[in-house]
Amino acid sequence: MADLSVNLGGIPLRNPIITASGTFGYGEEYASLVPAEKQGAITVKGVSPFENPGNPMPRTTEVFGGILNAIGLENPGIEKFIHAPQYLPRLRTLPCPVIVNIWGRTVEQYGEVAARLEEEKEGIAALEINISCPNVKAGGIAFGTDPREAAKVVAAVRAATTLPLITKLSPNVTHIADFAKAVVDAGSHMLSLINTLTGLSIDLETRRSRLANFTGGFSGPALKPVALLKVYEAHQAVPQVPIIGMGGVFNGKDALEFMMAGATAVGVGTAIFVNPQCLLTIPQEMEEWLDAHNIQSVTEIIGTLQR
Repeated sequence: MADLSVNLGGIPLRNPIITASGTFGYGEEYASLVPAEKQGAITVKGVSPFENPGNPMPRTTEVFGGILNAIGLENPGIEKFIHAPQYLPRLRTLPCPVIVNIWGRTVEQYGEVAARLEEEKEGIAALEINISCPNVKAGGIAFGTDPREAAKVVAAVRAATTLPLITKLSPNVTHIADFAKAVVDAGSHMLSLINTLTGLSIDLETRRSRLANFTGGFSGPALKPVALLKVYEAHQAVPQVPIIGMGGVFNGKDALEFMMAGATAVGVGTAIFVNPQCLLTIPQEMEEWLDAHNIQSVTEIIGTLQR
């Protein structure tokens, strides 16, 4: 049988499949359905320096080819995350790597939450920096849509922690290679991409958005062609940097395509809502394809896309 293990920037994974932030809660919610000992790694919901209730309802709606969500980064805040038994104390007991997604509304807040996790880093494999958040000091522009702002965030987090850093890039930009280079130069060890595309769904009868927040993040199968291209472009820009590729992954062949495009590991998100046990079947399907093609290790296909 093919070897599915990969080394993600110094983090050993039993298989390349990682839960995408915001789609797997804090792990406990799916514990009875997906054993942690069979997972590659878990990425938890984004944690901020403050408790955040998220956006008003409705904040999800199904659309053709996927879903729109405007959850609003609901989370308990860093102190409750560190101390409440259902969060970090439980995550520390899991037999798989745990990645903590972090965010803030200012550069300083990113540094604040990173510094606090540096003090409590036992059981944390890496931090994933969500730069798709609006910068309140810059009039609401998302950190992830300006490479200089993105670099400032990464530099602030880098100064606050010794943990490995993964920066999650937004697809809502023209040249993603510029952002990949900027955050790596600022101290990010790895990249994850893509985050959701911004979208809108309209109720014809009410002539209003189906989301209380008006717009939302689009994810699901229809996102995959965009995500594959962005992963490929990022890999070409910084080929030495490990990438977690994601966007519309529903089966093993989807995951293998991302690895061929340059990803070392693959994030799964919306598919979990449809069938949580896809986290078990996707690695199985990857192994079956590799065996059928006489490939000994999944690492052999990373970045092998031909032009």
